[in-house]
Amino acid sequence: MVGIFLQVLPFFALIVLGWGACRVRIFPPEATGHLTKFIFFFPLSAMLFKFTSELDLAQVFHWRFVLAYFVGSLSVWALGFAVARLRGEGVASSAIEAQTGMVGNTGFLGVPMLAAILGAQAVAPILMVLCVDLIGFSVLFTLVINVARHGRAQISVMALGLLKNPMIVSMAAGLAWSSLHLPTPEPAARALSLLAAAATPGALFAIGASLAQLRLTRLGPACWLSTIKLVIHPAVVGLSAVWVFHIAPFEAGVMIAAAALPVAGNVYMLAQHYGVGAERVSAAIFVSTVVSIVTLPLILAHVTM
Repeated sequence: MVGIFLQVLPFFALIVLGWGACRVRIFPPEATGHLTKFIFFFPLSAMLFKFTSELDLAQVFHWRFVLAYFVGSLSVWALGFAVARLRGEGVASSAIEAQTGMVGNTGFLGVPMLAAILGAQAVAPILMVLCVDLIGFSVLFTLVINVARHGRAQISVMALGLLKNPMIVSMAAGLAWSSLHLPTPEPAARALSLLAAAATPGALFAIGASLAQLRLTRLGPACWLSTIKLVIHPAVVGLSAVWVFHIAPFEAGVMIAAAALPVAGNVYMLAQHYGVGAERVSAAIFVSTVVSIVTLPLILAHVTM
């Protein structure tokens, strides 16, 4: 347990560094958006391309794994949605709460941290989780919002949104390159490695800087949403993986660890874009990130036993 905590600690230390730098104005708040965009479009995309270009398509898309994660996560999404509706929230507000309780920070935190702690063999399962979150649940959320507000699905808008996401594009490009079985020229490979190396520290610093600007209001819903994300989501996904779909122990452990990640920052962007629940989402991101300093090592220690 102590060993796992010491492995996780440097990652959260960089988050704290970003938070502190922004709070004392060494790193100005207005620069956070630019840093996040840089990491999102360049180093993180380079890292994802590098990972996927070294994998076989069959390694990334293990359909039983995908179904296990999707079914477990969909159950949690439905729970978050139902509880919000029972509290009297509207469809759009309930959808953003469901998304908050289910979508973890897999891109910025999960990929670099879990790959470093669990090893290279964890990359493919992590990427499968990321694909389900980015494609499956982004589509579900957008579908629910658009049907509730406009009475139709707006398929073209959803498709365009997916095509404009650099994480999806970089993974698709990496898999395409891998399927062609072409060697990456040495200068290009070195440039890619240099750029990808900036993803982990840059993403963690950007998470911390973003947290420094979030408002802590509506703590009641934020604590509930953090509980769904950090406790209920990994528990339900674990049941789905182990008891229903009989996923191999290591892959199931990676899935559970990925489900235990704190709330993703892009959920806050969705809340702002659709004008619904931004305050409770921002509070949930802050609370879940802070609490995950304790819960994530506990879960990692359990799944690596």
